Amino acid sequence: MLNILAISGSLRAASTNSALIAALAANAPADCHVTIYDGHGRLPIFNPDDEGERTPHEAAGLIDAVTRADGVIVSCPEYAHGVPGGLKNALDWQVSRDAAVGKPAMLVHASSRSLYARAALAEIMRTMSFALYEEAPLEIALLGKKPVETEAILAEAANVLAMRHAVQAFADFIHAG
Repeated sequence: MLNILAISGSLRAASTNSALIAALAANAPADCHVTIYDGHGRLPIFNPDDEGERTPHEAAGLIDAVTRADGVIVSCPEYAHGVPGGLKNALDWQVSRDAAVGKPAMLVHASSRSLYARAALAEIMRTMSFALYEEAPLEIALLGKKPVETEAILAEAANVLAMRHAVQAFADFIHAG
């Protein structure tokens, strides 16, 4: 059984990125357990002086979750052509740790318009030494959809199949690594 950690880069209650992550978790193949991390809104701002024995409890929990995971899936919105600060902060807490080194990661997308954030996030994660799976990116267009519409789109048979296939392809990538 693979343990995959899924992170939405959005803190919004009605986030389409969070909805996509939740749907991925619900539709994962039987041999994959997807855990959703939703604590990055509670993380203190990264400060290298607070590492080691001084690492805040919230940050230590995230570091442990990334360390224990066999792989990480991230769905991220774009704010002002960039990665949201909360997600960047969560990644910053991983920088001086070994948790990210060689850790398989996959980016999924809830909008076709987040091209700058995609490129920036991929660059950040590659720089941190995540092993980025980029073979078959999953994108389900949810931008601007209300929660009821988002739920209906994510429940469509073709999208359920696409999500299952994306997670299975990522699982295969993890096993091959």
